[in-house]
Amino acid sequence: MAAAAEYGPLVVLLLFVGFAAGFTGGLFGVGGGVVTTPALYAVFKALGFGEDASLKTAIGTSLAVIVVTSVRSLATHHRAGHVDGVMLRAWAPWIAFGAAAGGLMARWAPAEGLTVIFAGGAIYVAWRRLFAPVKTHAAPVNLVRKRMKIPLGLGTGFFSSLMGIGGGALGVMVMTVAGRSMHQAIATSAGFGVAVAAPGVVGFMASGWRAPDLPPAGLGYVNIAAFMTMALMAGVAAPLGARAAHRLSGDFLSTIFGIYVLIAAGALSWDVFR
Repeated sequence: MAAAAEYGPLVVLLLFVGFAAGFTGGLFGVGGGVVTTPALYAVFKALGFGEDASLKTAIGTSLAVIVVTSVRSLATHHRAGHVDGVMLRAWAPWIAFGAAAGGLMARWAPAEGLTVIFAGGAIYVAWRRLFAPVKTHAAPVNLVRKRMKIPLGLGTGFFSSLMGIGGGALGVMVMTVAGRSMHQAIATSAGFGVAVAAPGVVGFMASGWRAPDLPPAGLGYVNIAAFMTMALMAGVAAPLGARAAHRLSGDFLSTIFGIYVLIAAGALSWDVFR
């Protein structure tokens, strides 16, 4: 009874966060990591685990949830005809390679450094969505050429893995700057989540193997109990968010996307540096 009273509110919180992550992942094509990473970090800290283990486990577990969110939202976007399959196939191997490298490096990255990467990347993405001047192109930039897909794909995978997000935040930014519509950018970037999260999860499991002060019921830096709780709701909510995105204008989606990542970056920064 005491255990239920102690952990019951945390389970309810994780169910709620899983639903929010799934819905926003489907809505913005981002996987939901900017929701789950700060929330999981706060939960693990509340349970008394150390800062380094809490943040890295939050990031690794978020990547595992992103696999579920991304697969569900990608399927919905694909049925609506918004996914650029050519770009997704061209970028996916390079994103996956970069994500695996980022996950393996997580063991040696300090918590503060990971937070700076997460917050800095999120704030830049938010600034691009809210304040940067809109650039138009006579024709969309070709993003599947080697000089584009290799460095941008590797960078997207590497930094998204370290940030604990699905690659959609960076993917949406790159595609819209290159002249793609917001709806196509969101739909295609949902697929980036699978390419980032699957190898990233393996990397975080390996880099956290036998690491000290980890929360129980985990494999390295991936907490299985938290993953199963959140993935249940994320899988239900992701198609709902994807269908909502199809009904909203591109400009409105761009604005609320910027606000969303800005709030998430501020929340995680406050938790780590306060």
